[in-house]
Amino acid sequence: MSLANRHDRDFRIAFAAMLGSLAMLGPFAVDTYLPAFGGMQAALHATPIEMQQTLSAYLLSFGFMFLFHGAISDSFGRKPVIVVSLVVFVFSSVGAALAESVHALILWRVLQGTSTGAGIVVGRAMIRDLYNEEDAQRLMSMVTLFFGLAPVVAPIIGGLLFEAFGWQSIFWFLAVVGAILVVAGAKLLRETLPEEHRHPFHPKALMAGYREVGASRPFLLLSLAMGCNFNAFFLYILSAPMFLGTHLGLGPKEYSWLFIPSIAGILVGSQLSGRAAGKLSRPQVLRRAYTFMGVSAAANLAYALALPSSLPWAVMPIFFYAIGSAMAMPTISLSTLDLFPTRRGMAASLQGFVSGMVNTITAGVIAPAVFHSPKAMAVAMMAMMLTGFACWRLYYRGTRRRAA
Repeated sequence: MSLANRHDRDFRIAFAAMLGSLAMLGPFAVDTYLPAFGGMQAALHATPIEMQQTLSAYLLSFGFMFLFHGAISDSFGRKPVIVVSLVVFVFSSVGAALAESVHALILWRVLQGTSTGAGIVVGRAMIRDLYNEEDAQRLMSMVTLFFGLAPVVAPIIGGLLFEAFGWQSIFWFLAVVGAILVVAGAKLLRETLPEEHRHPFHPKALMAGYREVGASRPFLLLSLAMGCNFNAFFLYILSAPMFLGTHLGLGPKEYSWLFIPSIAGILVGSQLSGRAAGKLSRPQVLRRAYTFMGVSAAANLAYALALPSSLPWAVMPIFFYAIGSAMAMPTISLSTLDLFPTRRGMAASLQGFVSGMVNTITAGVIAPAVFHSPKAMAVAMMAMMLTGFACWRLYYRGTRRRAA
């Protein structure tokens, strides 16, 4: 691939669209079936806990496999990892659509989770393989737009499919999307990691890489910051059936009350991040991002404590928080990858693993503990945002001390 081609605007847009579509697959596999929880529980004769396990089991395998996607791509190349993972996703989605019990569904969800993280992890490494810091931030902002849109678009699609065709149609839809991406990935993606830059696939070499990356304090702080920033917002998406259905009294077709403001916030935040590339330093971008997130979380908490939940006020702070979260994600991702320029795949893997474990804790522990009350949800949002901010400040102070 020539230097001219990779910097061509049309190529950047097409490349971002492809990587963004791959990044959307993981959130889509989580959020598309959320509106169908009640119907699936009745159809499969499952308990609420068993239905929650279909989500927790997926997220656990999703987060665990983050450890390996990038490391494998550092050894065998980026493209093969993506294509093979997509094939596994299609197979597991078909299995989930045909499941006749909740226990079978849980097993297929575990297999789904092992495959969907490859697009997120390997895509980030591919961007940094090709582009310098400024262009990479612009492209990462486009990918963040797709990734951020997935949790808010998916439940709308899932609700419509469930109402029209039943819960199985949701997994058939995922299988079709996966099949389209298999074909598109095989034809359109090009390998971005030359063979001379690959690492040997050997247990000792892998363990040395894991130690190097995983023991890095700056790496852990950045990864936790990104996970907490996103999950303060993701909490409301995971809790949508309770937040919208119980607290706001809305039906599955009215989920757009939450998701349209979220989409708008992600659009604005991604645009602001892309425009800041080359004009603002990374700390300046993150200060602005945390200002959006901090003020929004504080406003959300004040509203939840003072007034009963009602539209549109209950969802307005989420719009502004989404702006800050979408601004911060590309910058933190690139900062993490740049800590290990010769092991970008592994760095992306472990970053995704840390964020995935935060997702799992949020879905399996935090959301069920707080979604009974808008006040508790607002407190959890504030706590996660403050944790993310604290991690970033500790990282930033450490970089300044090292520079001095």
